Amino acid sequence: MNIRLLDFDVKEDERGSLIALEGTKEIPFEIRRIYYIFGASDQVRRGDHAHKELQQILIALAGSCTVSVTDGCTKEEIPLPSRTQGLFIGRMVWRELHDFSPDCVLLVLASDYYNKNDYISSYEDFLKMVEKRGDHHQQTCCDPNGSDR
Repeated sequence: MNIRLLDFDVKEDERGSLIALEGTKEIPFEIRRIYYIFGASDQVRRGDHAHKELQQILIALAGSCTVSVTDGCTKEEIPLPSRTQGLFIGRMVWRELHDFSPDCVLLVLASDYYNKNDYISSYEDFLKMVEKRGDHHQQTCCDPNGSDR
């Protein structure tokens, strides 16, 4: 699956801590868009989509949340409890964000500007696109009706 946790280099001294992130260095793409999510309750689920081309890094600057990801075959639940790590999510990965702590501030770094045509908002359409692209051997590991979700 096209995801990985990135550990950020923390510079610490008596004045506090600092993490510096630069596009195409610590971040594996040029940053074109930044946004953040806050004030989401632990009952809220966000995301519920994939991107055809967009790549993102999610960083819990404060608090925590959980990210559920799937490539249509393999599923993972990834907790984001630390501002010293970011979750890289590449192309064609379905994501759902949930279990937000009351103080969660989730920063998202994106590889491109907002483009509604890059979103895949239907899980069934996502599975069809994955199968058509041949991104993995879906027929051997997934229920053809998408009930593995």
